[in-house]
Amino acid sequence: MSVTFDFEGTVALVTGACGALGSAAAAAFADAGATVAAADVVDVDSEDSLLDPETVDSFHRGDFTDESAVAEAVDAVVAEHGRLDHLLNVAGTWRGGDHVEETAVETFDMLLDVNLKTMFLASKHALPHLQETDGAIVSVSAEASLEGGTGDAPYRASKAGIRLMTESIAEENLGTVRANAVMPAVLDTPMNREMMEPSDDWVQPSEVAEVMLFLCSDAADVTSGAAVPVYGES
Repeated sequence: MSVTFDFEGTVALVTGACGALGSAAAAAFADAGATVAAADVVDVDSEDSLLDPETVDSFHRGDFTDESAVAEAVDAVVAEHGRLDHLLNVAGTWRGGDHVEETAVETFDMLLDVNLKTMFLASKHALPHLQETDGAIVSVSAEASLEGGTGDAPYRASKAGIRLMTESIAEENLGTVRANAVMPAVLDTPMNREMMEPSDDWVQPSEVAEVMLFLCSDAADVTSGAAVPVYGES
């Protein structure tokens, strides 16, 4: 059974759009008819970018840990496209390997900034516009946010923060903006293939993007404050 979505007439902002999941989300929303505004600290023309510029309607380069850059990007999206209906908080990263007593404070600060602060700032500045369109936010948490583990405590804490921030945004915007999160485990990305032995259990970024589409669609009108597992059987 196949499922299609019609996002014609809506505007979606995707952060972290040059990465594997961000570029998949941008492509999925574009394929569904949305006007897609992409944002990333990485330039779209960089060799590190996985985003096809042809799939998006505008690109906004900026550091989303900087509030002024976030405000400028969101304002630019609304000025150019006239509205904002969907925010996809994909910007994020992973670092690990050390126990807490061996973890540099710089690593802690970086993970909280890139994973949680970007989600907070993008949501903060998008919400006034999303409240006007009864829009939706989908943020990227992680399966690892559900419990403690060894060697990546700051990462897990940052992703748990995204879940709790999502629940709070949903509670504060009952009846207007829906806020949900997706929780991947290991995604099948070029970076993960370099770092680990590939597995058939890994989930494709495009599959997660389909769930993000659903959560922004009318089919999920009764869903807000949820953290949805997207780790298949891995």
